[in-house]
Amino acid sequence: MFNGKRLHLAGLARAGHALSARLARRPAERASGAASGAAEAIGGVHVDSAHLASLEMAAREFHFKPRQPVHSVLAGRHASRVRGRGLDFEELRVYLPGDDIRSMDWRVTARSGVPHVRVYSEEKDRPVLLLVDQRMNMFFGTRRAMKSVSAAEAAALVAWRVLMDGDRVGGLVFGDDDFTQLRPKRSRDAVQQLLGEIARRNQRLRADAPAGRGASQLNKALQQAARLAHHDHLVVVVSDFDGHDELTRELMTRIAARNDLLAVVVHDPFLSELPPSGDLVVSDGELQVELGLGRDAVRKGIAQFVSERSRELFEWRHRIGVPVLPLSAAEETAPQLRRLLGQDNLPTGRGSR
Repeated sequence: MFNGKRLHLAGLARAGHALSARLARRPAERASGAASGAAEAIGGVHVDSAHLASLEMAAREFHFKPRQPVHSVLAGRHASRVRGRGLDFEELRVYLPGDDIRSMDWRVTARSGVPHVRVYSEEKDRPVLLLVDQRMNMFFGTRRAMKSVSAAEAAALVAWRVLMDGDRVGGLVFGDDDFTQLRPKRSRDAVQQLLGEIARRNQRLRADAPAGRGASQLNKALQQAARLAHHDHLVVVVSDFDGHDELTRELMTRIAARNDLLAVVVHDPFLSELPPSGDLVVSDGELQVELGLGRDAVRKGIAQFVSERSRELFEWRHRIGVPVLPLSAAEETAPQLRRLLGQDNLPTGRGSR
């Protein structure tokens, strides 16, 4: 179990007020940082830019292809919108002198007796904007890694995939107090800069840091994304969406109206697979909540909190048309993305793009 003897979970700390729990105030500890200000990357707890850069090869194993299998999260109307670069069918019209004979639609021509051609337009460049959550609520994990680490890995995989497809990639990396904006560019340097910023913010997370409450920074990042992504962007939000509210949904609806929008919801399975007994101490850095897992009232309260929150998030797919991809911090990130995009059986290598 990560994060020492305490588990950081701001969302559960708020729910703890509705449970019969004991609150105890503790002084906030302050760890002295190294002179360089950079924390050492620890497997599962923190990531560094070298690890994120090493995921480039794994990004070859998935892509946003035009047609998704029926079991894919992107199946349905989103399959035709979230796509790679190529040609878009525009119209079927009568043949005109000078038209390329290779574009002739012979079936329509034979059926109507009049020569017809299929007209295509080249798909335009599609910038991709990544919103990466590195708030304190993401600094939680019980098995393989912290949610903040899984979010960083998912963002790196998407960034490398986008660059391979020849599109521009940028991002908004946000913590509890502010965010860093990197405009979409088409270069390895741009990807490395984005990964460096994600790693920098990830390494700032520590057990004694106070957690912010609510969706303030999440909403600010979404507001900025709405200003940057005027139309025809792919916006990928990688977060646990802790503290999301009505404004969060409104902003996502606004972005999705003119762009492709994907929500990658990072979660840890601990709350849905609680041990039968024992005490759980949850802290936001200043307050601690001790929960007795053997008590029915406590287990019922946690189960209700998790169920309601999950239902709200997954309803976004039906209410505002945003695909929701659940990403577990307890499993390797790359295989999950491949599975979620319906590409588990795709061949790898240069021909898989």
